[in-house]
Amino acid sequence: MGFPPASPTPQFATAEYAGSGDVCKSCNKAISGAYYRINGSLACEHCTTQLQTQLPKDSHAAFVRALTFGMGAAIAGLIGYAAFGIITGIRIGYISLAVGWLVGKAMRTGSRGIGGLRYQITAAAFTYAAVALAAIPVYFSQISKDKGTRPPQVKSAPANPGAPAGDAETDDSGPSRGTATPGQEAKPRMNPFKALGLLTLLGLASPFLELQDPFHGAIGLVILFVGMRFAWQQTGAPKIDVVGPFESRAPTPTPAT
Repeated sequence: MGFPPASPTPQFATAEYAGSGDVCKSCNKAISGAYYRINGSLACEHCTTQLQTQLPKDSHAAFVRALTFGMGAAIAGLIGYAAFGIITGIRIGYISLAVGWLVGKAMRTGSRGIGGLRYQITAAAFTYAAVALAAIPVYFSQISKDKGTRPPQVKSAPANPGAPAGDAETDDSGPSRGTATPGQEAKPRMNPFKALGLLTLLGLASPFLELQDPFHGAIGLVILFVGMRFAWQQTGAPKIDVVGPFESRAPTPTPAT
């Protein structure tokens, strides 16, 4: 169809009135009888009906496809965001904009042009999760680097180097062999699922935890929300204003001479 893209408000200020010689903006045929305005442009009844039947309809399958594409884009954005931070050691919040655009574009492609509120909420959530959870691999990478640069610890010599090594073991007053001292008691291991849940919660809270540095933390949050807005805008429902029907003006008859 040859209609111009939808605008937030119909272009009534520049709209044309159907009269003698006016044509449909889609099929370029002269308008006679009923006509419509689509986003402010004249359209014949046939083209309007055809457009309305061709508009994509939302469905469960379309939403599932959008979820799949969006999740893949979010994972790719998370990996890219984390990799940049790990390789360069620099955290640049502007990558959030690229993540938001990528997620919104992927969901739009997966839904085949269908959008709406649930697509927008999902796209914004995927964008936030991808950027926030990227802090987890960056954090572990930083810990690994710190361990590599930390000087090795040197064990101190025993207080009485001349004492026989077996004295401690044969001393009846000390703890019996095989009995662990309180300092040597094994710490209980955390459930891996619980540890994963705690890491996920910390990752999701990381954009707000960065507010410990108020200036850079606030800038990072603002950029993240702009990236979420990019995803929100790309997954909105297509807006097509159809107004009518109207009756075209009949040509003024020419008086006979």
